[in-house]
Amino acid sequence: MNSSIRNHYQNYLQLSRYLEYPQHLALLLARCYVAWVFFASGLTKLNDWETTLFLFEYEYQVPFLSPAVAAFLGTAGEIVLPVLLAFGFSTRFAALGLSVVNVVAVISLEEIAPAAFAGHVIWGLLLGLNLLWGSGILAIDTLIAKFFAKSNTEL
Repeated sequence: MNSSIRNHYQNYLQLSRYLEYPQHLALLLARCYVAWVFFASGLTKLNDWETTLFLFEYEYQVPFLSPAVAAFLGTAGEIVLPVLLAFGFSTRFAALGLSVVNVVAVISLEEIAPAAFAGHVIWGLLLGLNLLWGSGILAIDTLIAKFFAKSNTEL
């Protein structure tokens, strides 16, 4: 009986190891999807800056910031941070920054439709994956880490 349980557990461990390979692809896809959503939003804001300023003044109630500063910071975050996230460069920083943008977007609206709120929850969860687990091996962060590891061994 003991060896049977051990064999089943070893098979389970082997299967678990195989399932780790697509984990890196899943992290990349999560990064790219969320980056696309926020980058597209940033481009929309840039394409009609007057409307963006109007919305930040009358629709979005961003705490502690003037509407113009909030519009600038929000738009800059939606343009720069998704690029970092998509390429896996400073992934955790980018995921944290976009998480802040995501939370501020939700709390700055007086009313938010349930479907829109669900989208923000999904984006928050995907950002949380990259915040907690990093970018995976398919990222610039990994190349940089390997370079510095190699440099340290040569010293």
